[in-house]
Amino acid sequence: MRFQIDGAMVQRDTMMREEPYRSFLLDANKWFDAACKKLSFAPGSRSGRPVLGDDMSARIEHTLLRTDAAAADVTRLCVEARDHRFRSVCCLPRDVAKCSRLLDGTGVLVVTVLNFPLAGSSLEMTDFECNRVIDDGADEVDLVVDVRLLKEHKLIAVRNSISRVVETAGGRPVKVILETGLLRPEEIVAGVVCAEAAGAAYVKTSTGFGPRGASEEDVALMRHVVGDRLGVKASGGIRERQFARRLVELGADLLGTSAGPKLIG
Repeated sequence: MRFQIDGAMVQRDTMMREEPYRSFLLDANKWFDAACKKLSFAPGSRSGRPVLGDDMSARIEHTLLRTDAAAADVTRLCVEARDHRFRSVCCLPRDVAKCSRLLDGTGVLVVTVLNFPLAGSSLEMTDFECNRVIDDGADEVDLVVDVRLLKEHKLIAVRNSISRVVETAGGRPVKVILETGLLRPEEIVAGVVCAEAAGAAYVKTSTGFGPRGASEEDVALMRHVVGDRLGVKASGGIRERQFARRLVELGADLLGTSAGPKLIG
């Protein structure tokens, strides 16, 4: 399979001149083919990308993942998400039940994280946590990929670990957090392919606790690889309106941020 080089994206992108950027995307096609071959995976053509309008609020996953966050902070998160009509809140597993109660009937989704933030849990522990947060009311889960397996090129193990959570989630959308700040571009591509092959709904850039957050390059590369087959969530370090809009232009569907009110104000 070969991707079309997005001329519009090349024209928009001021990070690199046109020819180097085209060459980079051609390399991305090669990395994509290599990962697909290793997984014996052939992507379909069905679109799985969410259809979203121009309303920035509908893209924001209002996020609170600080371990020192007080109960009052969790309440404030939900109130802000409700009042601004954000797509969702993204909270720690311990706060899912409370967020679910506070947001019941508002239309705001409750998203939580698994294997967070270091991907150090066993498969069994991640399964247990996934079942628990679903029982507590989680609508979606964001799973941190095992970066070590990815960097060791153990793509089958990466795919299988994701597919196990996809199965446990029982139809609830799963976003796969790649922690792109730790990965080379070819590893980002391989991680995206693993996520798609496992049945994930989205690929996501960062935990917000890694060496850096989302970058324009990450989002452009991820969108190039998945086309319209999956959603892309950018997260980490998104605090300014101009940067947020730039990420959306480059292909981000969702934005994970603790600065949601500032981005739409």
